[in-house]
Formats: sequence, C-alpha cells, structure tokens
Amino acid sequence: MLALSASDGFAQKKTGPSEVPVEELMKATDLADVAIGPADAKVTVVEYASMTCGHCQKFATSVLPELKKKYVETGKVRFVMREFPLDNLAAAASMLARCAGGDKVIPMVETLYEKQADWAFTQGNPVPKLFDIAKQAGFTQESFDKCLTDQKLLDQITAGRTRASDTFGVSATPTFFINGKRLTETPTVAAFEKVIDPLLAGK
Repeated sequence: MLALSASDGFAQKKTGPSEVPVEELMKATDLADVAIGPADAKVTVVEYASMTCGHCQKFATSVLPELKKKYVETGKVRFVMREFPLDNLAAAASMLARCAGGDKVIPMVETLYEKQADWAFTQGNPVPKLFDIAKQAGFTQESFDKCLTDQKLLDQITAGRTRASDTFGVSATPTFFINGKRLTETPTVAAFEKVIDPLLAGK
C-alpha cells in the first residue's frame, strides 16, 4: 500500500503554454477520462487537479456546482476531470474514485472533496478516514485494500500526470484548459464565463 501523506496541496513551478492543441489534449490514453456533459459540447473544459489540493477543493465545492448548473446540465459544456496528484495520498484518493466505478466515480470525487479536511490533513494515519468514506460508496475492506495496491492503476495515473507536465506544461493545481486555452485567472465563475460565453457565441 502507498505511504500516505499529504503535501501542502499546491504546486507552482512555472507557467506552461497559454494554449495547447485540442487534438493532443483530448487524445485517448490508457486511462479513460472522467467527464460530465455531452461529448459533442461546443466547449470542453479540462481540469488537472490533486485531491489534497485546497484550491481544488474550493473550486469543486463552490465554483463547479454553478458551472454545472449553467453550462453542463444545459448541454453547452463538457467538463473533464484529470488527476494530477501532488502526493501519494492524493494518488490514493484518485485511485479510490476510479475503483468506485461507473456512475459512482464522480460522487466519490465530490465526497472526497467535501470531506477533504477529515482525511487529507488529519493527524495520524489517514487510511481509516479514507476507508470510512469508501464504505459509503460500497467498498469492503478487501476491495479497498485491493484498489490501493493496484499498481497498474497507479502507473496509469502517474503517466497521466507526467504527460500533463511534459506535454502541456501543467505544474500547478488546479490547472484548466478551455478548448485548449489555459485559464490564467483565479478560477471563479466569472473567470470561466468570460472565456466560455464568447466561445458559445462563436466569437
């Protein structure tokens, strides 16, 4: 099992390219994307996030619900969630979300963010806290342990992070690309509206 501990939840090294080719960004990999919204939406937002990142948690709990309501649920935007774990604990949480499977993946991600303070920055061993959350998604002790020792899944998540860093210049979480264009402002609802609305209007 991974040695689990959280970093400070934020990494900032350098600013990558302001825009990347959409075809390259959306190229299929061994790890299928976790996404909400129609595949043929006019606008696609790709987020690279770490489950132990406080900024990612704030976005997931206070900004994304508004974006979902305005853009995703109306079929205008597809939102893709990709893993960029900053530490082993974030990788473990991402693995558990993946292992939840099917329509439980996104609810698991949401729950992990909502309860981030309980497991990511707890004193002592975070594993029991993670297991408490995983049980709500139907995990048994056996399936929980099996997930966290799935080397293939960990390798796929790690490869995704490496590709994001090497190919797209991702070095911080959260990082967003909107139709391939990097969001450079603080990820507020207004910041997304400023980029998304002109794209929807064909400007």
